[in-house]
Amino acid sequence: MQHTIKKRSDRYKLLLVGLISTSVLLSACSGTRPTNIGVTNGKLLPCPESPNCVNSQSNNTMHTIKAIHFKRPITQTEAITAVKEALITLPKIEIITETETYLYAEATSKVMRFVDDIEFLFPNEEYIQEVHMRSASRLGYSDFDVNRKRIESVRAILIDNGLAVRE
Repeated sequence: MQHTIKKRSDRYKLLLVGLISTSVLLSACSGTRPTNIGVTNGKLLPCPESPNCVNSQSNNTMHTIKAIHFKRPITQTEAITAVKEALITLPKIEIITETETYLYAEATSKVMRFVDDIEFLFPNEEYIQEVHMRSASRLGYSDFDVNRKRIESVRAILIDNGLAVRE
């Protein structure tokens, strides 16, 4: 009986060590929040060489994505509210920073808990018709177009809501 209890205790210890190790490994997938993103001289950070990023201000065909174009000029407040509402309908999105001209959010993947950084740049004007955006993976090389699909999902929601047009 004592031998059976010892074996069971050893299995639980091994299982606990495995769970802790897995938790540590998975938490490492989030990476650290970048300190170099944001707006510099009216531009979002360019994409890295890897194909896990899209940016509407990029001239590189691998990274370029069209800006969001509204059907008609709308106020900055309306634009930010519309983009924010569209964004948070997507799974595992957390808004981190919001100003009059900038919106920054993090998206966390369901299984591996990878984190992507999503940014929207709104012109500093009373009425705007275009919003620039950037979405990039923190880790890895390829993202299997996850960032592009996420931005296109935001665009589709805005189109479905009658606010944006497909260009």
